[in-house]
Amino acid sequence: MLPPALGSDMLTLALCFSAPAEERSCSWLNIWVFLIFALAIKAAFVTICLVALLDGRYGHYKTLLQNSTEWFCAPSSSSEKMDGWTCCPKGWRRFQKSCYFLSSDTMNWAESEQNCTGMGSQLVVINSKEEQEFLFNLAKEKVTSIYETKYYIGLSAYKNGQWQWVDQTPYENRATFWKPGEPNLLFAEKCAAIHVKGNTDPNTYSNWNNVLCIASCYRICEQAVKLL
Repeated sequence: MLPPALGSDMLTLALCFSAPAEERSCSWLNIWVFLIFALAIKAAFVTICLVALLDGRYGHYKTLLQNSTEWFCAPSSSSEKMDGWTCCPKGWRRFQKSCYFLSSDTMNWAESEQNCTGMGSQLVVINSKEEQEFLFNLAKEKVTSIYETKYYIGLSAYKNGQWQWVDQTPYENRATFWKPGEPNLLFAEKCAAIHVKGNTDPNTYSNWNNVLCIASCYRICEQAVKLL
């Protein structure tokens, strides 16, 4: 059965053509208007259906396009207790539930924090001995000389004089990895960095150093893995 509106229009057309020529009140212009209107409705309906289909199919990928054009995904292992695929931006390294980026250029601490934020991440917040070991070994991979290298992390005391993580995680001495004798000179050196002395440095854990916040250092950015 035809919809009422369409049936009425078809009836009008039929009456129009069946009437004597001298009594016809419709014109070819009216017929073309009707046809164009019907095609427009059909095109709009098809467009809506396609948009709904594509949005549902690719909705999981929308967040991946916000801050990076290329992503690397790998299936989750059973030991990770995560289903599906875990994704990090291309050029980042994954460990557990986070992705990490080690910069190739240097900035002061505030600029480093802004740079990480601009990439949809933050200066790294270190929560465990395992994470600290992973980052130290990752930093050693980047170091090719015997000279010392420092990577800013998301810990500082330059705003209020108290050590604080960028994500407001409580600062606890038992969860920190300062070098022996550090932190010192707290009246001036209020930003923390992982300190690496060449790629043969064996000091895996206790290697944090407090430095001047205006010092130019490399940086480590962190963001959560994307799950698909």
